[in-house]
Amino acid sequence: MASPGASTVILFHSMYGLRPAVHAAADRMRGAGHEVIVPDLFDGRTAENAEDGLAIRDEFGNDELLRRAVTAAAPYSESGLVYAGLSLGGALAQNLALADERARGLLLLHGTSDIADDAAVDDLPVQLHVADPDPFEPHDWLNAWYLRMQRAGADVEVFRHAGAGHLYTDFDLPDHDAAAAEETWRVVLGFLASL
Repeated sequence: MASPGASTVILFHSMYGLRPAVHAAADRMRGAGHEVIVPDLFDGRTAENAEDGLAIRDEFGNDELLRRAVTAAAPYSESGLVYAGLSLGGALAQNLALADERARGLLLLHGTSDIADDAAVDDLPVQLHVADPDPFEPHDWLNAWYLRMQRAGADVEVFRHAGAGHLYTDFDLPDHDAAAAEETWRVVLGFLASL
């Protein structure tokens, strides 16, 4: 369990799988005193490029990945998790957080998901970090997403990082933007400390 004043975070990886940058993100949060669980939803497989990542994701299918995410979170959810994810992992984290009345927070890096019309939370703290522009998270989508999250009862903050690539926090990808990544982690750690 996390120490008093700290959070227990479950961090879901992107379609690239459980890569070194995901472990580094978890280590940053652990360094601030948080307990971080990092499940491997792809059974050890990782992708070197987006096409391979999409192929792995599609091979498992969205329903199976969601089932695996639920199974990974279940042993920890009684204490009130902070759900977090990178891109595809963000979509999974969002789905779990909106369905868990004990969720303490939702941290989305590079990705969101659709929101059910009947979604309802009680002032769930939500922080989203995205590139600006981001072909996977266009402005019209994000504006609609923001309004739907607010309507569901979430307390949402959105941070758009100009000029960064989609997965700009992953230091092994061409999208990496060191300045945007450092700013993101500074704000993320402040968000976690506030929960």
